[in-house]
Amino acid sequence: MAREASLESENTVAADAGITRELDSLHQELSASQQARSSPADAQPAGVATSNQTSQLEDGVDEQLHTALGKFADAIREFVEKAEQDVSAHPAANVIGGIIVGILIGRRLGRR
Repeated sequence: MAREASLESENTVAADAGITRELDSLHQELSASQQARSSPADAQPAGVATSNQTSQLEDGVDEQLHTALGKFADAIREFVEKAEQDVSAHPAANVIGGIIVGILIGRRLGRR
C-alpha cells in the first residue's frame, strides 16, 4: 500500500511538472505573439488613422487576453501546488478515495 502511494505521488509530481512546463511554454508563446503583433503596427505610417486605431484596439485586446491567461496560469499553478501538498499530507486517504471513485465509475459504466 505504501509503495502504491509512493508511485502515485511520483506520478503526480511528474504530471505537475509537465503541466507547469506546458503553462510556461504557453505563456512564452503568448508573449512572443504579442510582441510580434505590436512590432508591425509600430512601423505603419502615422497618416493611417483608421488602421492605427484598429491596431491600438487589437493591442488592448491582446493585453487583456495576455493578462487573463497569466492569471489563469497562476491559478492553475496554485491549484496544482495545493493538490500536491494535500496528497503529500494524506497519501493513504487519497489512494483510498481514488479507489472508491474508480469503483463507482466502473460500476456506473458497466451498467450501460
